[in-house]
Amino acid sequence: MRREGSALHGVGVVTLKEIGDHFSSILVVVIVVLVTVSAVAVVTLGINPIKESTAEDPFLLLRLFTRSTPLSFVVLLSLFVPLLAIGLGFDAVNGEHNRRTLSRILSQPIYRDALLFGKFLAGLFTLSVTLIVLWLLVIGLGLFSLGIPPSAEEIARALVFLVVTIAYAGVWFAMAMLMSIVFRSVATAVLVALGLWLFLTILWPLFSPALATLIFPPTDALSLLETNQAFARLSPSALFSEIVAVVLDPSLRSNQQSMLASLGLMMIERGAVPDAPIPLVQSVMIVWPQIVGLIAGALLLFVGGYVVFQRQEVRA
Repeated sequence: MRREGSALHGVGVVTLKEIGDHFSSILVVVIVVLVTVSAVAVVTLGINPIKESTAEDPFLLLRLFTRSTPLSFVVLLSLFVPLLAIGLGFDAVNGEHNRRTLSRILSQPIYRDALLFGKFLAGLFTLSVTLIVLWLLVIGLGLFSLGIPPSAEEIARALVFLVVTIAYAGVWFAMAMLMSIVFRSVATAVLVALGLWLFLTILWPLFSPALATLIFPPTDALSLLETNQAFARLSPSALFSEIVAVVLDPSLRSNQQSMLASLGLMMIERGAVPDAPIPLVQSVMIVWPQIVGLIAGALLLFVGGYVVFQRQEVRA
């Protein structure tokens, strides 16, 4: 039986309806307020140390995102953005099953393709709006407190950071949607999604170095570092941390250098001037594989959910 019309007919209607549901959800409002208040508190605590220790820094605005006092804005986002994304997506499909509204929606001239695309676009739009507002709030707070206008290079790097954060949120939202498709129980879906987040964010970085050493015994320190990085990159949080470290710190020239810097060590490449900034294009090229990995991860998770959803039986 051939389908009539476009399979994406009705995507706009579903998207607008889902956006309205997201912004009126008490759970989403609570999570957004929690993330915003925490981020503002972290940035506010970090402003005075930045004024005292980095007065001559040409990238003063970028320090708002990376300076730890004791928790940096970047680390806060890496922890809270997955929670926001999971909160948006854990009941995207199974909630329709439990309310017995899925069969009524699909009885309209709306295909399953349009329903799933609409839900994904609505969630991504909600996450993007939330992160853009938070980004503007941090930039405005930094301008007001520091009193120094940012350079074009700083704004460009901050914009790349914003885009990468949205892609990072998209990975977790696609994963939460996949759980909502696979499991009919909302409680099971949210527990599995949170369990995967905890494992990939907290436990996997602890286990991956030992696992990498067992599978591929290193011949030297540099190969050990590269092997550990390869295993750690199976976690979206590790990819996000690597990208942000290079994009927000113009003095970093490689991923290995960023990892050593996080351990309090320093690696100076041959012919390089220590602490000399590099152009934004070169920073993006260094972490381009990681950026592609984040986007590909979101797409693969969405495609997996799409295939499972298309094979499911929908009953009234």
